[in-house]
Amino acid sequence: MANVAVIGAQWGDEGKGKVVDWLASRADVVVRFQGGHNAGHTLVVGNQTYKLSLLPSGVVRGKLGVIGNGVVLDPEHLLSEIAKVGAQGLKVTPENLRIAENVPLILPLHPALDKAREAARGEAKIGTTGRGIGPAYEDKVARRAIRLCDLAEPEVLSRKLDELLLHHNTLLKGLGAPTFEKQALLDRLLELAPLLLPFAEAVWDRLDDAARTGKRVLFEGAQAVMLDVDHGTYPYVTSSNTVAGNAAAGSGVGPGRIGYVLGIAKAYTTRVGSGPFPTELHDDTGRLLGERGHEFGTVTGRPRRCGWFDAAMVRQAVKVGGVDGLVLTKLDVLDGLPMLRICTGYRVKGELMKRLPTSMAAQAAAEPVYEDIPGWSGSTRGARSYAELPAEAVKYIRRIEELVEAPVVLLSTSPERDDTIVLRDPFAG
Repeated sequence: MANVAVIGAQWGDEGKGKVVDWLASRADVVVRFQGGHNAGHTLVVGNQTYKLSLLPSGVVRGKLGVIGNGVVLDPEHLLSEIAKVGAQGLKVTPENLRIAENVPLILPLHPALDKAREAARGEAKIGTTGRGIGPAYEDKVARRAIRLCDLAEPEVLSRKLDELLLHHNTLLKGLGAPTFEKQALLDRLLELAPLLLPFAEAVWDRLDDAARTGKRVLFEGAQAVMLDVDHGTYPYVTSSNTVAGNAAAGSGVGPGRIGYVLGIAKAYTTRVGSGPFPTELHDDTGRLLGERGHEFGTVTGRPRRCGWFDAAMVRQAVKVGGVDGLVLTKLDVLDGLPMLRICTGYRVKGELMKRLPTSMAAQAAAEPVYEDIPGWSGSTRGARSYAELPAEAVKYIRRIEELVEAPVVLLSTSPERDDTIVLRDPFAG
């Protein structure tokens, strides 16, 4: 049986939580391999709704959760999230959660710098969540990050804090923001050490053992391909690689261990924050999609921008993300619309393009080229087989498959976990 990697094929918020939850029930290990607590999954289990930002979704299903080295970890948020789900009856301990000992930590100075920079950008702000993700990744690449393993070595931790504060306090002072004192940071990190270190280990070794013993591993991505720091709508992106290829580097396994790559896409398109969005709707239809789809960010609570399905963008995500099959979510949100539109390309300064251009000015100037498809009057909500779908809905799905050049292998027809049409089992390879 194959392992499975799940990634978003648009700009995030595609409904990965439900899909990952469905897959996690059939996996043995669930691994987060990038991002931080700027991403969120909502999982509904019985009468409980879990909103997870750092915890791998598998812990909800009684599976082993792993936070890989490709994540940037906010210790305070992790402990808060563990306490929150604990109050809902879900116990998270070192028995069901393991964290890479080399994972970089987000400290209070990281969100402070994040917010100060966004304020300084003014109208040109990127739209970050202000949670310190970008500055933490910068420290990792600059080789000055505090890592989880450093909490076991107070002298090393003290020396590294000196270097870190030299850099960050200089920037904060230049931006007119308050600076940080070393002792308070050091004292808090040493308080956190006994709470966090029991979770730490060389997770690459555990994942290697899982592979050798035939266990199913689910690699859980955050954000989406078009927010990838290399392949997305730069600079309106996240600070990590969100493509499935990073599942290997971000968890410590070889690329051959990733397995089947499942891309998640809504039957329409949404985006949170700033950046280009060629198919965005500013009319009643856009508002209707937002209301029906309950389009508010899991982490930020910000309303999502809504628009028609962008097949050109999803095709691009399929290619660079290595997507083998798609999950199409929220099909029921389109119920009753008399006409649907699919973006098949863009017109940029009179030139027709089949892909989203790379440069900022060209992306901002991109105008969608649409293909109109009849909608359907019947309901798709709760359907669990193709036979239950209106004929026009099936035609819509088939046309999407043709345009994005990938098959739809799963179809989600409501927030309920079992309202899923399975056309192919991803774990079957």
